[in-house]
Amino acid sequence: MAMQRTQFLIDELDCAEEVRQLRAQLERLAGVERLDFDVIGHRMYATFDPARIDPEEILLRINALRMAGRIIDESATTGDAAGPVRGAAAEPVGWRLSRSAATVAAGTLLLAAFALHAFLARSLPVALGLETLEAAAPVPLASRLLYLASIVLSGWLVVPKAWAAVRRLTADINLLMCIAVVGALVIGQWFEAGVVTFLFSVSLLLEHWSLGRARQAIASLLELAPPVARKRHACTGAIEEQPIASIRVGDTVVVRPGERIGLDGVISSGETSVDQSPITGESLPLARQPEDQVYAGSMNIDGAFEMRVTHAANDTTLARMIHLVQESHASRAPTEQWIERFARYYTPAMILLAIGVGVLPPWMGMLGWQQSIYNGLVLLVIACPCALVISTPVSIVSALTAAAHHGVLIKGGRFLEAAAHLKAIAFDKTGTLTHGRPTVRQVVPLNEHSREELLERAVAMEAGSTHPLAQAILRCGDEEAVPVRAVEGYRVLAGRGAEGVVGGREYWIGSQRFMHEKIVAGGEAAERSAALERAGHSVVAIGTPDHVCGLIGFADAVRDESRAVIGRLKRQGIEHVAMLTGDNRVAAESIAAAVGVDEFFAGTLPAEKVGHVERLRQRFGQVAMIGDGINDAPAMAASNLGIAMGTIGTDAAIEAADIALMSDQLERLPWLIELARKTLRVIKQNIAIALGLKLVFIFLTLASVASLWMAIAADMGASLLVVMNGLRLLRSRPRTD
Repeated sequence: MAMQRTQFLIDELDCAEEVRQLRAQLERLAGVERLDFDVIGHRMYATFDPARIDPEEILLRINALRMAGRIIDESATTGDAAGPVRGAAAEPVGWRLSRSAATVAAGTLLLAAFALHAFLARSLPVALGLETLEAAAPVPLASRLLYLASIVLSGWLVVPKAWAAVRRLTADINLLMCIAVVGALVIGQWFEAGVVTFLFSVSLLLEHWSLGRARQAIASLLELAPPVARKRHACTGAIEEQPIASIRVGDTVVVRPGERIGLDGVISSGETSVDQSPITGESLPLARQPEDQVYAGSMNIDGAFEMRVTHAANDTTLARMIHLVQESHASRAPTEQWIERFARYYTPAMILLAIGVGVLPPWMGMLGWQQSIYNGLVLLVIACPCALVISTPVSIVSALTAAAHHGVLIKGGRFLEAAAHLKAIAFDKTGTLTHGRPTVRQVVPLNEHSREELLERAVAMEAGSTHPLAQAILRCGDEEAVPVRAVEGYRVLAGRGAEGVVGGREYWIGSQRFMHEKIVAGGEAAERSAALERAGHSVVAIGTPDHVCGLIGFADAVRDESRAVIGRLKRQGIEHVAMLTGDNRVAAESIAAAVGVDEFFAGTLPAEKVGHVERLRQRFGQVAMIGDGINDAPAMAASNLGIAMGTIGTDAAIEAADIALMSDQLERLPWLIELARKTLRVIKQNIAIALGLKLVFIFLTLASVASLWMAIAADMGASLLVVMNGLRLLRSRPRTD
């Protein structure tokens, strides 16, 4: 039986504590094979056997944890970031109370309780609890009631989760908070208990807000495609607005100037320019005319056109991008996995330390019981690992989202991290370092013919041909405004060339072998032809029955940016750059010298490319292979990181690679490495912030200096600092120079 994979949107999925709760509840269910979590996107991905369990049963278990789960309809690709959902549980009355309103009310009651206490005691220090614990006077009943009301409003979402943790025999932040608050109340610290619960409620609100910024950045991808499109009915010709989900492949859609394109398609009539930057990151609009492909999410700039739909709404290039971005959040980086393992041991260790701090000093005669227990409660509060656990995913999701906005699809945190550790890169030549198509490089007139005359005859003879070399001649003629002359008696000689009459005179065009068939060529024609071949050119000859008019040399043109990109990679610390190609050694050597690679391998078949990549891994460790994502797929799989280039609209290329560069912009590669390294730096900074603050508070607590409210403020501050630091990566963008 095939496994089924279903997405669930879970409102209360905010940090690793909820992930642990869900794993404990669901992984033991018969039929559940695997669970993956995207905390930033509030999503859980469940892989299960549909013959043994169905999504509705999984949903019931989620809602039993009071997490308000919903099943995502994955057939939808636009609209709400969550997509249409079903099966939402009915929420208890208390849950319908706004968190913000409850927090504001709790803060108001806390202030009223404090003011009343200060008024009745006629002392601010007494109300602040600055007296020693043993000498503190009892809090007035009226203030206690107000404090209690504030605590209830702040903690109404915390207690059910704490109770669930008790039932599972686990300790999460909710349980730690409840123990700390109850302990503070037992020892008479009502002000401390009220402040701690209020600050904890505020911290949850701020965490929701700050993580919401990352979610909004992700959701902005979903807003690229409009919800409706104008369909032209085939029978009547009438135009009707319809939801894009209802439009089928083959339908005709009308797009007006200034509108976003809702679906992938081919232009059937009209001309325009299209801004594809949301998909590819390319900054300049591209001219589009009939038979050109356009993509959902692109902006139509200045012309109305009609297009024939080629992909349904849930199968467009944009839809596949969105799906990959969402799925990538559940693919954890090695650093993220390490932190989760660390947190698994860290929390129990901190609980044991808190117990020791609360119990051992009184037995040793160093502190009173009240102060010692209070210090233990402070350690319980500061023990929360949320800031540490959230430090990595928020940074990685920000980086993945920034990359997607600039046309770089990264299929998970582990691939982003792999890009930061690269030591060597292997490039496919054709279509990566070069444009991937032959270009006229040299025109050699012979026997008193001019360049213009030679090109004119060549354009005339090749006007109806689809051969790649013929197309290169026609492009050259178009660029140089060569007139197209009529050809009479045109005849194609398969595998050799063609013959015809131009301007009343007979001409032939073809390969060197064909040239030798037509004329016993020697002298200058033979020498120049051999020289062009030695330089790595393919050669076409043009002549009349009695002489050779000239030669045209073709080569795959090197991208203008290739040498600069390779130079930039080396300045970034990439130790070795290699080029792999199936071309002959002469052509490969010429390209290698032009772009500045350290090593090249010519005449390689796909299987041989795999061998070269494996040897590079043995020499340098971390190696990336960059190519077109289809014929280079075996070599990509053999590398540590497979990168497909120029993959817009190409399903196979996107699937073959770990990272897909959606446009033909080689400059995205060094930017990708910069982004990956910056992300690792931010993660290290976040870990230092999270652990550093906790270490400081452990020492302050052991010195009896720290208080409960200081501890929760520090924990809240650490969470906000790591989130905001991670969100800085959203502003990352490629250099424009």
